[in-house]
Amino acid sequence: MNTTTVSLERPNVHERRRENVATDINVNALVKNASKAIAPLWPIAAFVARHPWMGLEHLSFEQVAHRFKLLRNIDLYPSMSMVRAAQRKGELNPEFLEMRLQRWLDEQPLMIPREEAERFCRAALQCEEIPNEVLTSPQLKSLTAKVKDMRLRYDSNHLLTRPLSLLLEEQGKEKWARVLDHQMIKWCKLFLDESQALWAMPYREKGFYYAWRKLVINDPSLNKQQRERLKDLPHAAEEALRQALMLLGIPHGEMKGYLEAHLLSLPGWAGMLLWRSQQSGQAHLLLVDYLAIRLSLEWALIAPHLPFAKQKDDDEAFLLPLLAAWMHWGGWTPEKWLQLPQAEQKARLSFAYRFDKIVRGKLWLEAWEDTQEAQLKKRIASHSQNNEPKQAVAQLIFCMDVRSEPFRRHLEQAGPFETYGCAGFFGLPIKTRELDSSHAHASCPVIVKPQHEVREYASAANVKEYRKRRNVLLSVSHTFKKMKQHLLASMLLPEVSGPLLGLHTLARSIAPSGAGRFFRHVQETLEHKPMTELSLHRDDSLKTTDLPVGFSAEEKVRYVSNLLKGMGLTSRFAPLVVVCGHESTTTNNPYASSLDCGACGGAAGGFNARVFAALCNLKEVREGLAKEGIVIPEDTVFVAAEHMTTVDELCWLYVPTLSEAAQKAFDMLQGKLEEVSRNANNERLSKLPGLEGKKKDPLAEAHRRAEDWSEIRPEWGLAGNAALIIGRRELTKHCNLEGRVFLHSYDWRKDPSGEALANIITGPVTVAQWINLQYYASTVAPHYYGSGNKTMQTVTAGIGVMQGNASDLLAGLPWQSVMASDEEIFHSPLRLLVIIEAPQQNIERLFEDDPHFRRKVKNGWLRLVSIDPDSGEWKAWR
Repeated sequence: MNTTTVSLERPNVHERRRENVATDINVNALVKNASKAIAPLWPIAAFVARHPWMGLEHLSFEQVAHRFKLLRNIDLYPSMSMVRAAQRKGELNPEFLEMRLQRWLDEQPLMIPREEAERFCRAALQCEEIPNEVLTSPQLKSLTAKVKDMRLRYDSNHLLTRPLSLLLEEQGKEKWARVLDHQMIKWCKLFLDESQALWAMPYREKGFYYAWRKLVINDPSLNKQQRERLKDLPHAAEEALRQALMLLGIPHGEMKGYLEAHLLSLPGWAGMLLWRSQQSGQAHLLLVDYLAIRLSLEWALIAPHLPFAKQKDDDEAFLLPLLAAWMHWGGWTPEKWLQLPQAEQKARLSFAYRFDKIVRGKLWLEAWEDTQEAQLKKRIASHSQNNEPKQAVAQLIFCMDVRSEPFRRHLEQAGPFETYGCAGFFGLPIKTRELDSSHAHASCPVIVKPQHEVREYASAANVKEYRKRRNVLLSVSHTFKKMKQHLLASMLLPEVSGPLLGLHTLARSIAPSGAGRFFRHVQETLEHKPMTELSLHRDDSLKTTDLPVGFSAEEKVRYVSNLLKGMGLTSRFAPLVVVCGHESTTTNNPYASSLDCGACGGAAGGFNARVFAALCNLKEVREGLAKEGIVIPEDTVFVAAEHMTTVDELCWLYVPTLSEAAQKAFDMLQGKLEEVSRNANNERLSKLPGLEGKKKDPLAEAHRRAEDWSEIRPEWGLAGNAALIIGRRELTKHCNLEGRVFLHSYDWRKDPSGEALANIITGPVTVAQWINLQYYASTVAPHYYGSGNKTMQTVTAGIGVMQGNASDLLAGLPWQSVMASDEEIFHSPLRLLVIIEAPQQNIERLFEDDPHFRRKVKNGWLRLVSIDPDSGEWKAWR
C-alpha cells in the first residue's frame, strides 16, 4: 500500500522556516468560511426553526448531499423505506419517477445503449443497497483484482478533509475522535452554562479559550504527558489555532476543510457558540476559541501517532461496488464482463459511478415532490372560485402557520367570516417587554433586526403590588432550587416537600386537565397581574439599552399600511377585525417554544397582535392611512386574540369599546367559536397516533393532552408542512389543505410595484423555508439533525437538550414530532413548494430584483410555481 507522510515539528524546531508559513494563515477568515457548514443554534427557551444548511445555499442541494455523505456518512435524501411508504399511501406516483429518470438520462453523455442504461437504472432505483453477499463474493473480488488497473475519471475524496483523530480511529487505533468529542462537550457545558451548575466555571468572564487554557493543565481526565503538551500554549486563541494547524501538519489548501470537518463533529455545540458570538456582536470569536481548544486537544491526544501516514486511494475499493452494481442490477456475470472491450467496461463503470445513491435519492425525492404538486394543483383547480367575495361580518387575520389553515376553514364555513394570513409578527420589528420585566424579547423573525421596543405598563401603585406578589413566588422557586443543590439541605428537602409534591404528582397524573387548570388558576390568582397599557407612542425619556421605546407617528402609519397592503386588505373592512397571534399550551415540554410562533422568535404572538390592533385603532393612524387611500370606516374596530393551537381555541387579549356593528359581529363570532373549535379539534386529533377511530369528546381530549405532563405528542406542530401559497383566499377557500400549507394573503392587483411581494419573499418565505428544512432534516437524518427520543432527553446548562450526559447539543426536533411510530413517519420530507398567484412578468421582475431568491430556486432549496390569475395556468420555475 502506497503512503504519503505528513511531517510534524515542535514549534521550537526550525522556527524561522515555519514562521513565514504560520503568519500567512488568516485564522479569522478561515473560521468565517468554515462556519458556513453549520447554522446558529438558539437556546431552547426561545426555540427558533433553523435551516441547517443556510450557509451552503451557494451550492446545489445535490452538491451538499454529496458533501455530507462523504464527510459524515449522512444521507440527506429520504430512505427507501420512506419512499416505499409514500408509494403505498398514494403520495408518490411511479410515473413521475420514470419521467425524472428519462430527463436525467437525456442530460448524460451515454456511451452505452440507452435501453441497457434504462434497465440498469430502474433496477437500481428499486434497491437501496447492494446485498452484502454480492459485495463479498469471491467471484467479484477476483474480477475486481483483474480490472484494478483501469483508470476512471472521478472526483477524489481527498478534497473533503477529515479530522486526523477520526482517521486514526478508523485505522483501529484508540477511539481518539470520541475522546476528543467528550472533552469538548465537557468544556462547552461548563462555559455555556446558564446558572444551572452550582459552581460556575472559573475565569469564564475572560473568554472560553482563556478559561480553558488556565484549567486544562489540571484536568485529571488527561494523562500527564497530554497535560504537559498543553502547558505552553499561546495566550491568544488565534495563535493557538495557527500553531495547532501547523503541528498537525495540515496543508494550507486543506485548512478550511479541516476546520469545517471539526465544526461538523459537534454541530450543536458549535452552533450555540456561533449564536452567542453573533448575539454579542463578536462575529466568529467564540468559534475561534472553540477550534483553538479542539485542535490543541487533538494534537495533545494524538501526538504519539504523528507523523500521520495517509493511505492513498484504493482502486480496488473504488471499483468493487461499481462492478457489484453491474453484476446485481445489470445482470452481468464476471465471465461476460471480461469479454467486453476495455472501453465498454470503462463506459459502464463510469455510468454506474454517476448513477450513485445521491442521484437515485434525488430522483425519488423529485418524483415525490412532483406527485404532491400535481395533487395540490388538482385540488386547487377543482375548488377555486374567482367570484367577488361577499361582505363579511368579521375579518380575522391569522399567522400563516399551517395549523391556522383548518381553523380558518372551519371558521369560514360557520358564518359570514373572512380570514387573512400573514407572518405572525404582523410586520412589527419589535422587542417586547412584559410588565415589570428586565428582559426584552425580540418578537420578530431572527432574520429581522428589531427597530423598536414596546413595553407593558400600569400605574406605579399597581406595579409595586404586582412586584411584591411575583417576588414571593420567585423567592420560593429560587429557594427550592438552592436547597436541591445544597449538600445538607438537599437531604432534608424530600422530607419537607415530599407530601405536597406527592399530591401534586398524583393530581397531575390522575386528572391532568382539572389539576392543570387548578394550579394555573392558583398561580394567576397569586400573581394577579393588573390591566396594562402599551407604550405605542415614542417616549425618549424612557431608558433602554439600544432601541427607541414606541413608534413615531410616521412609523405607526408605515407598519400598518405595509401589512394591510401586503395582504390586500385595503378596502371593504368589516365592522370587526380580529388580529390573531398564536400560542401553544403544553406541560413538561422542553420544546414548548418550538410550538409557538416562529415569526415571533419562538414566542407567543399575542403581544404583537395586541400592538397591531391597538395601532389600527389610533385616530392618527387612520388619518395617515386615508391619505394613502386606505379608508377604515369609523365603526370598524380592531381587537386582538390568541389562537391556542393545542386546543384550537381563541383567547381574547384586547377588546376595546366596540361600536354597535362591531358588538353584533363580536357576539355572532363568539357564538360560533365553540362549534369551530370542536370541528377543528376533531380533524386535528384524528391524525394523532392512538386516536384513530376512537370516539372522544374532541374539546376534552385536546385539553387533556395540553395539561398531561406525560403526553409526548400534545399536537403535531408544523409536521406535514409542504407548501406556501401566496395569493387571494378565494384561490383556496373551498379546499381542504389538511393543515399542510402555509397561507399568506396577497393580491397582485394592489401591488403594482412588486414591493409587497418582495417583502413577503424576503421575510415570510424565508421563515417558512427554515421551518420546512428543519422538519426535513429532523426526518431524513434524525440521528444527526434531530434530537432523539423526548423521554430520554436531558436539559443541560439551561440552554438545550442532550441524550444522556455527554452528547452533542441536539439542534433539531425530537422523533415524536416527525414520526407516528418507530417504523412510520408522519412528516413527509419534501422541500417547500412556494406558489405565487401573480402574472409571469411579476415573477421575472422578482428574480431580477432578488438574485438570492433566484439562487435558492435554481439550487433546489425550495421549489417555485406561479399561477396566472387570468388563465389559471401553473408555471414551474427551475
